[in-house]
Amino acid sequence: MFDYRDATAPIEERVKNLLTQMTPEEKIGQMMVLPSKVEGNIDKIEQWGVGSYFHCAGDKTQELQRRAENTRLGIPIIFAIDAVHGHCFENNATVFPTQLAASCSWDHDVMYNMGRVTATEVRGCGIHWTFSPVLCVGRDTRWGRINETFGEDPWLIGEMATAIIKGYQGDSLNADDTVMACAKHYVGYGETLGGRDAYESSISQRTLLTHFLPPFEKAVKEGGVATLMASYQSIDGTPCSADPWLMRDIPKTQWGMDGFVVTDWDNVGALHEKQFVAASYAEAANIGVKAGNDMIMTTLAFYDAALEQLKNGQLESHWVDDAVARILRYKFKLGLFDERRYCDLSAKKEIVGQPAHWQHALEASRKSLTLLKNKNNALPLNAEQLNKILVVGPNADNVKAQLGDWSFGSYQAGATDDKMHKSSTVTVLQGIKTLLSSHNIDTPYVQGAHCADDDIDSISEAVTQAQQSDVLIACIGDTLSQQGEFHDRSDLNLGGKQQALLEALKATGKPLIIVYIASKPLAISWVKDNADAILCAFNPGAKGGTAIAEALFGEFNPSGKLTISFPYSVGQLPVYYNSYPGWHSVLSDRLDGVERYFDAPKEPVFSFGEGLSYTQFNYADLQILTPKLIAEQTLRVSVQLSNTGAREGCEIVQLYIRDLYSSVVTPIKNLRAFKRVTLAAGESTEVILEVAYWDLALINRALEKVVEPGEFEVMVGTSSKDSDLLKARFWVED
Repeated sequence: MFDYRDATAPIEERVKNLLTQMTPEEKIGQMMVLPSKVEGNIDKIEQWGVGSYFHCAGDKTQELQRRAENTRLGIPIIFAIDAVHGHCFENNATVFPTQLAASCSWDHDVMYNMGRVTATEVRGCGIHWTFSPVLCVGRDTRWGRINETFGEDPWLIGEMATAIIKGYQGDSLNADDTVMACAKHYVGYGETLGGRDAYESSISQRTLLTHFLPPFEKAVKEGGVATLMASYQSIDGTPCSADPWLMRDIPKTQWGMDGFVVTDWDNVGALHEKQFVAASYAEAANIGVKAGNDMIMTTLAFYDAALEQLKNGQLESHWVDDAVARILRYKFKLGLFDERRYCDLSAKKEIVGQPAHWQHALEASRKSLTLLKNKNNALPLNAEQLNKILVVGPNADNVKAQLGDWSFGSYQAGATDDKMHKSSTVTVLQGIKTLLSSHNIDTPYVQGAHCADDDIDSISEAVTQAQQSDVLIACIGDTLSQQGEFHDRSDLNLGGKQQALLEALKATGKPLIIVYIASKPLAISWVKDNADAILCAFNPGAKGGTAIAEALFGEFNPSGKLTISFPYSVGQLPVYYNSYPGWHSVLSDRLDGVERYFDAPKEPVFSFGEGLSYTQFNYADLQILTPKLIAEQTLRVSVQLSNTGAREGCEIVQLYIRDLYSSVVTPIKNLRAFKRVTLAAGESTEVILEVAYWDLALINRALEKVVEPGEFEVMVGTSSKDSDLLKARFWVED
């Protein structure tokens, strides 16, 4: 028999050996993950043998690891943290754009590098596990956590998530620069009624299989993600953490996941306290473990309740053994029983915030910037032709707004303002001043208004400065107090007095450039109609100000594309591009026979996939290279792409598919391929795009994944809008 302390033994044998030596108390203890900062939790290392702690930093990790080593079996602790867009709760660490911002790059390398840098810095601080990435589908922008998503499209979410997971986990978890990833929130968390966080999701199993589970499946099968985090909410009345079909059957049996499922904050307790599907903590523990939750976050009552259930036979030991084996497997994979138990924190200063890491963050900010309007080539600005530029608006010099949630300043950090990455953050104002430092250009700044309803009004001062300026750069959006958990919105208009500020600036007749810094799409139809140019940054990270300034003055050519649609109004929601057909249209004096509200357009203000360039691209000659597809064959498509403008640019070529006639109603289009293509001015190239056979599948009424024979339409172009797409048809043979 192999001994679990033998580093040369196979991991599975070590797991089996250790399990045979563990008491029921030690097994249940391993299933606990607790916040380290809560009083009394640390002493549970010896009392319970706690398996994991989160938000534990500095020398504390090594101290607790030593205490764990001195317990009877010496089982090490997994330390975890919410490193969602960089190791943001470490003051000197690299802060990337948020997921929503970074996803607008449509760039696998950006996501992979974001994961690699974050993993290196997190592991260098003695932490082994990040609660990231977020795979929620962002289709209701009222929801407070939209900024954490990769946008509205499940297929693209799977692509971006898989890339960052590979960055986090590297080639081996037994390394000094890799961490376990955690795909969350599993599943349908962003689809709650009314955009209410952690509320009820009315989603059928077929819809789950069609839209919400595929990104997680890709994360497991292609990304090899180590862990999943269960959602808070219920789906059709069943809490996610109480559903064995979701927690156990799908990921572990069908997808073959060898890692473990962790609950979100107090999910098991909520079964008894909030969702009322368990009459006691003991019943809640029983339901949670049998459903497939392996590690239980923050529910202190779980320990005694599960132990009681286990000892009286109400909870079968094989469910507990399976959960503990999954946890131990990854402790061995991380090398925590062997040479990786401790971390040399003396090297932390050289690891965290390296110049090369910040370069990756800056590149992510650059590639994420999305040009949404550029009337009469208002951008890029020519510094040689300007004497005075007014920088105005609440987000021009606002670190909190720029970094977004899950960073210092957000409630999760519990930090004061002096630890907000201020020394490493370049705001838009700072970026512009630095870039123009060698030019004799006056760049005054007037805040003008707050994003929220604070009592500030310096609009008159802004107007006075605007009248004396050549161009106005207005930085608008939202701020940290308006986003994240507990911050769902019913009103998506610009907050505070921003709208009044913009209208006053517009009235001066000066060119109005909008820099949009926000956690989500707001209802900005007035901005679209009245701005001369709009540059969307969302939350662009600590180096976002540098990237924005460079883009405004043409130091590089923006290439980002939206991964989420902007609603005309809150009443237009949902407005995601891959909607279903069948909306009644009415012919009358006021209506035009198009599917729409009678008082609002059908189309969003800005659509998924939109994004302009400082050059122009032309699409032509769409060809189906495999016009008749047989089973398992890859669809191949070609299109001629030309840069018809005067400078080099990168175009993100997008391919969408529609199943024209099917046994169930299917979306009007689904993204199924894309490619970033860089062309010099005047250059043309043939772009080949491929679609895997099973990306043509649907979920039928029997909940089977099938590719139905018949005619399909392929659409290729610069955005999801019909007007931007070339179309052709192909057949799938029976």
